[in-house]
Amino acid sequence: MDAGGPKGKQKSDINVTPLIDIVLVLLIVFIVMVPGLAKAMKVVVPQIVQTTTPPKIDPNNPPVVISLDKDGKMMLQTDPIDADGLKQKLPDIVMLQPLGFRKVFLKIDEDAKFQSAVDVLDAIRVASDDAKKKSLEQVDKFQGQDGGDIKVAVSLLKKPEATTAPVSAKG
Repeated sequence: MDAGGPKGKQKSDINVTPLIDIVLVLLIVFIVMVPGLAKAMKVVVPQIVQTTTPPKIDPNNPPVVISLDKDGKMMLQTDPIDADGLKQKLPDIVMLQPLGFRKVFLKIDEDAKFQSAVDVLDAIRVASDDAKKKSLEQVDKFQGQDGGDIKVAVSLLKKPEATTAPVSAKG
């Protein structure tokens, strides 16, 4: 029996023929599969629309605006109001807004005391809780889907900076 080596000894070299067959089969498989893997999906990127005009206010659902001046006086829309009156009126006003879109805009003068701002935010929180309770009382009307939470957008009213005209010396 011949083992491939000189004088009947075994050959110590590796037989690469089966290895080459396997590599060629794998190469063909990958060549066939690659075009199928390279497919891409078309993506539509949303475009940014910039407008210079603000959105129109719905006359049936005007935004709720609470203003706080530097003296700590509050105004609900254009009517002066105190913290207790705000806690009483705000839940009813907020209940008129559609579910999920209940918002209160809070405008605070930059010179107002922090405690006044905290008091107004606390009044809004109490009104939010009251609106939630009233909504839960009307479960049949809203089918219990109301969270009752009011979202608050706060803006700081800054004083306009005084502009000074440069002084020119004629001489």
